[in-house]
Amino acid sequence: MKKIPTDTWILVADGAEARLFRNAGTDYRLSLEQIELIQPRDLLDEGPSGHRPPESDEQSTDEATFAKQLANRLNAAALQNTYAHLVLVADPQTLGQMRPQLHKETQRRLLMEVAKTFTNAPLADIQSALQAE
Repeated sequence: MKKIPTDTWILVADGAEARLFRNAGTDYRLSLEQIELIQPRDLLDEGPSGHRPPESDEQSTDEATFAKQLANRLNAAALQNTYAHLVLVADPQTLGQMRPQLHKETQRRLLMEVAKTFTNAPLADIQSALQAE
């Protein structure tokens, strides 16, 4: 198991919602505590980052916009020194959309990425997946 320090932020996301946790346990004994459930907001006003192919459907555009919102939130918190370490758990598409938008300060704090969908999974399953990495 990779070391996940106490107070590490763990973002578990997909294109429609995200759960933000913090490790309340020790470096080698993971104990996740949910901080917040994050829902997309103002998707029509904000729009996705970068160029979207004309054949993109509304759902894909909304998911890309939400990924941008999540990256912006993580970037702002990193720049304000709100967290020291970060773990991202997201479906491959969301992870791929977030990755290029992460500020270098956010990237510096990133301990690991898990490209799996666990947004609606029980807490025990998320902890098991992180301990297996």
